[in-house]
Amino acid sequence: MTQTADRPRIRLKPKANARGLRHGFPWVYANDIVTDRRTRKIEPGALAVLEDDKRSPIALVAVNPNSKIMCRVLDRDLNTELTPDWFEDRIRGAHEMRNQLFDAPYYRLVHAEADGFPGVIVDRFGEVCVIQPNAAWAEKHLEVLTDALVTVTGVQTVLKNAAGRTRGLEGLDDISLTLRGAAPDAPVPVPMNGATFMADLTGGQKTGLFYDQRPNHAFAARLVKPGARVLDVFSHVGGFSLAMLAGGAGQALAVDGSAAALDLAAQGAALSGFDDRFQSRQGDAFDALTQLNEEGAQFDVVICDPPAFAPSRQALDAGLRAYERIARLAAPLVGQGGYLGLCSCSHAADLGRFRDASARGIGRAGRQAQVIYTGFAGPDHPQLPQLAESGYLKALFFRL
Repeated sequence: MTQTADRPRIRLKPKANARGLRHGFPWVYANDIVTDRRTRKIEPGALAVLEDDKRSPIALVAVNPNSKIMCRVLDRDLNTELTPDWFEDRIRGAHEMRNQLFDAPYYRLVHAEADGFPGVIVDRFGEVCVIQPNAAWAEKHLEVLTDALVTVTGVQTVLKNAAGRTRGLEGLDDISLTLRGAAPDAPVPVPMNGATFMADLTGGQKTGLFYDQRPNHAFAARLVKPGARVLDVFSHVGGFSLAMLAGGAGQALAVDGSAAALDLAAQGAALSGFDDRFQSRQGDAFDALTQLNEEGAQFDVVICDPPAFAPSRQALDAGLRAYERIARLAAPLVGQGGYLGLCSCSHAADLGRFRDASARGIGRAGRQAQVIYTGFAGPDHPQLPQLAESGYLKALFFRL
């Protein structure tokens, strides 16, 4: 008896989009599946054969009856087994592309579905990899995934980051672990865009640093004239402000709600030789923008990179109002002929809606604008064409 014959079968309802799944869409929602006691008893993370409503096989999937995304496509070959070779082959492909694109091992190594690892994020920080196994199948195969990472990359340390709402939606724990080696006892310096950024791999947000904005940081640095004043709102560890200082800005003000993040930004500025040109202000970003307006502050470049205001369709309207408000508060702070960069990492707010909300806010502030550049995540965050969610990041740069 073959491995395929032993595996459970998951059948689609007649109105489910079987064609889309055959053409590369990687998710099957629970309401598209014929469920009964047998399917509900499948162990989270187990493998199954996905069939259309006529019982014709489509793909090998990982199943989680506890998740709204009940099945994630792993392979078109129904006889595939998740052996060490399977993991190593896929990681090797991802690793080769990043090494061709980047001259130092600091990047997103695995970007979930787009790299053939549904729900799995791996960021590399030199000799350390941080895994976010945000799907039950990855949690179940974490040991072999870790072994494959070490074999392919040669890293000494592998950490598991279990923070974030995604794991909760999958019914997974929030316990972070050291899987190989020893966790660093201090933030890790990361060279990027002419500056040094500090990544807290054990206590910071997500995996410790946001690599996705790298090309947008670089574009912002091109907008800076020597001696320019720049404002970086929702700065985290200083991504935009440090890049713009490296580009020649005279003064940078970073605003964030996290004192720990601003401390890391200050450490990065010092290591980069920018500490005399870097300032920070801790507090709510909306309050800080309001206060800066009251002070009559003016900057040559203002960047606002908030967290996801619209993390779901249900939150879309409120999120778009928040993006509009940010634009309205930020626009008056930009000097005549200066630049405003507005970012969104909300996949529910597509580029058109985000651009419209930003333009409304700028208009309500009494400013006129040109869109000069639209940015997305860097190439270490590849997009799966069939999955809109993989193209979550948008960055709009306006000249006011």
